[in-house]
Amino acid sequence: MIAAGNPEAGTARLLAIGRDGKIRHLPRRALSLLFSPGDLVIANDAATLPASLAGHHAGSGRPVEVRLAGWIKAGDPTRFIAIVFGAGDYRTRTEDRPAPPQLLAGDRLELGPLTATVERLLGYPRLIALRFSGSPHEIFAGLARHGRAIQYAHVPQPLALWDVWTALAAEPFAFEPPSAGFALDWRSLAAWRRRGIGFATLTHAAGISSMGDAAMDLRLPLDEPYRIPASTAAAIARTKAAGGRVIAIGTSVVRALEHAASVPGGLGAGEAVASNRIGPATPLRIADAILTGVHQPGESHFELLRAFAGKCTLDRMSLMLEAWDYRAHEFGDFVLIERQISRRDHDAPSPARLTAASLWAESPPTP
Repeated sequence: MIAAGNPEAGTARLLAIGRDGKIRHLPRRALSLLFSPGDLVIANDAATLPASLAGHHAGSGRPVEVRLAGWIKAGDPTRFIAIVFGAGDYRTRTEDRPAPPQLLAGDRLELGPLTATVERLLGYPRLIALRFSGSPHEIFAGLARHGRAIQYAHVPQPLALWDVWTALAAEPFAFEPPSAGFALDWRSLAAWRRRGIGFATLTHAAGISSMGDAAMDLRLPLDEPYRIPASTAAAIARTKAAGGRVIAIGTSVVRALEHAASVPGGLGAGEAVASNRIGPATPLRIADAILTGVHQPGESHFELLRAFAGKCTLDRMSLMLEAWDYRAHEFGDFVLIERQISRRDHDAPSPARLTAASLWAESPPTP
């Protein structure tokens, strides 16, 4: 396990923003005390696929890395959306990776025990639809033997597959970890149960977080399939009817819940594909709070947070996270944001006097 990102080690921190915009610095273990009886916590139970595949382009013999980025049909391992890089691996920053050999429809990629064919390009030289040869059993077996977890340069040591599985990991369905789930452990779940706080799961195919190109990243998040069990849909209905709050563990949960709630008839059990983008103009129908990792302004994950809080609040949050060295990325620290009472500051400029130093007296970190 990656020690720096292991919540069980007690090192993870939590920045909590209340409905009134007040900010608190807390240890991660305080998470079990923050919610109220009658609230419902919902997490993504998707396990992460070994979606990084090293190999070569059959026509040129040149090395490639293929990163599976999305399902073309949920659960069908024969066809995927994928990103293709040239020589190298995760030790080079994604945006600095060389381009692959020129790819054309029909090209063959040899990826260890697997063979894939480029079906077509998807608007960019490295973004493709591909089809694997073989039966689903053979493909999953090949992924298990040859694939690795998608990894980025900010984590120097190689990741094992279990490093990117949360404590709740079940069906292999995600391409990168639903990393807000790293904040959860069985002690927290037991504490919530004792206090009358509900817990439920859904399964969402959390997608790739960077394609290595600013123009391509504007397409993120890609469409992502999800599944909401009948028990989860029923728990949400009971919670809302009783006036409780729904706390989403991660952006993937928010996206699934809000997409499901936006279709005719409202949120129900079943499978669908989340094609929605969530931002400051999005009315939240289900999620009352979100627990997530530390995201940077400009990222699609950060844009989603603007549905919960306005610009001034998020500017203050970003300054605090930077001033006290909160760790970003999937093995970092956490942020809890309750949906704000008022979001009138969405387009308001931040006060000129707002600096990290001026915020210290307002909310010093908890030791």
